[in-house]
Amino acid sequence: MAESVLGTSSLVVSLPEAALSLPEAALSLPKALPAKRRTVPEAAIGTALIAVLCLFLLLIIALPLGTLLIKSLEAPDGGMAGLSNFRTYFATPTLVDALLNSLTVAGIVVALVVPLAFGYAYALTRTAMPFKALFLALALLPLFAPSLLSGIALTYILGNQGFLRGLLFGHSVYGPIGITLAECLYAFPHALIILVTALGLSDGRLYEAASAMGTSRLRTFVTVTLPGARYGLVSAAFVVFTLVVTDFGIPKVIGGQYPVLATDAYRQVVGQQNFPMGAVVGLLMLVPAVLAFIVDRLIQRRQLSLLSARSVPYEPKPHPVRDRLVLVYAMLVAGVIVGTYGVAVWASFIRYWPYNLGLTLDHYDFAAADSDGWSPYWNSLAMALSVAAIGTMTVFCGAYLIEKLKLFPAGRAFAQLLAMLPLAVPGLVLGLGYVFFFNAPWNPLNVLYGTLALLVINTLAHYYTVAHVTATTALKQIDPEFEAVSASLKVPFWQTFRRVSLPICLPTVLELFAYLFVNAMTTVSAVIFLYGPSTKLASIAIVHMDEAGTTAAAAAMASVIMATALGARLALALVNRFVIARAQGWRRREATA
Repeated sequence: MAESVLGTSSLVVSLPEAALSLPEAALSLPKALPAKRRTVPEAAIGTALIAVLCLFLLLIIALPLGTLLIKSLEAPDGGMAGLSNFRTYFATPTLVDALLNSLTVAGIVVALVVPLAFGYAYALTRTAMPFKALFLALALLPLFAPSLLSGIALTYILGNQGFLRGLLFGHSVYGPIGITLAECLYAFPHALIILVTALGLSDGRLYEAASAMGTSRLRTFVTVTLPGARYGLVSAAFVVFTLVVTDFGIPKVIGGQYPVLATDAYRQVVGQQNFPMGAVVGLLMLVPAVLAFIVDRLIQRRQLSLLSARSVPYEPKPHPVRDRLVLVYAMLVAGVIVGTYGVAVWASFIRYWPYNLGLTLDHYDFAAADSDGWSPYWNSLAMALSVAAIGTMTVFCGAYLIEKLKLFPAGRAFAQLLAMLPLAVPGLVLGLGYVFFFNAPWNPLNVLYGTLALLVINTLAHYYTVAHVTATTALKQIDPEFEAVSASLKVPFWQTFRRVSLPICLPTVLELFAYLFVNAMTTVSAVIFLYGPSTKLASIAIVHMDEAGTTAAAAAMASVIMATALGARLALALVNRFVIARAQGWRRREATA
């Protein structure tokens, strides 16, 4: 659900150039585009584009999921089995154990992560702690790495040769302990994003009233802070629970012989070729995600009623003792996150852990660990760039058709429904749907199976919703009057899009590109079933290297992915800042002219 901070942060769209570019665009439209009668009705073009969008989303989202549902009702011999596959699943103790294990680990991770993330979010939003931006950035580091990296790091720290293995008092990290700890690292930034948003929406007048009445800080926290953040806490809990239940990378790397739903689905499909049972497991993984989606929608509706037009932002006042305490807490949490991932990066340069700690670059010679060498990385880079370029254009244009065109209401509503559907679908489930749909003999599109094109389509579908919501939020901030003026002047909507909407939303477009690129570089679950001999991705190569026992090479590949994602995000952030600064400079020049 909460895919990334890139998507969340871009929901708050900065439009400093809106005030200067909109009037200019509106004035220039009638001069550059005189009204004339068009041979092809504009309404017909708009309706056709909406219909194409509906067909595209139906193809990449709805049909694969429908095929997954049908496959779960089939018998292994191809006939229809009805619900017998589900009865077989719940009658098989080993399969039920995997379900119970997933629920147990997810519940433990929620109990650990949500309070820790709440304390960290409280330090960032409700105190005068210094270096807030730095601590926020450090806490979000796991978003830029494949989920497998936290598991790999823990093998170096708490594994059989780990330098802190004594902390486990003889227990093995390979199993529920390792999965729980690694999932905590992986899920922490997702919960933090939600809770920072929830705590940042408080009304400062409530705290002023509590202070004026002499209410103690503890009582203010219990009666004002917690009730105001309760919806965020529930949402964070559901998001973390869903992420843990559906994650594949961490259990695959550090799970050992401890079965969970995600690895069970992989084993049924890849290992045993039992596609109907794999579909059943996929649908079971879909249940917590759908429940979380419904709860999150309900919470968002309730959350809106907590704020009013008279609300004022809460400005925390300095409190030396409290600020020092939360600073220490933030340093500990950020230190654990950075230190854990830092160990994995460090280990990728170690010659032979833990016996020879000399530095070497041998582990970055991936051909020695995997026959494909660096090819998976270049495949990932090509795939991520394609997803970012094609996805940004598709998502933003689709959001414009849904939000700004007042044509074909039924089609726009259907497209909106399909665009929101991936938010409730885990990547592994979507990948299973793609296997059954695009690999079906009756499907003429089965020529795409195993190609980079299908990996691009699948990844775009996986992350479509957050990007769509971001684009829609930006477009909602543009006054509908401009479309009305354009229509009255008989200016085609595509000209209004090109000359008004796109320039205004350029910062959001860059955020969309960054979001899609980073997630495409780090994704594992959605593509694990779809690659071919020549299209193996870097994240999949990490799984294979770890299975082969070349853990240092796996850590090296994961480190390269993380460095690429961080570098791309930083570069696009600088470009975005340049665009905004240039727009603000233009605005100042126009004001003084």
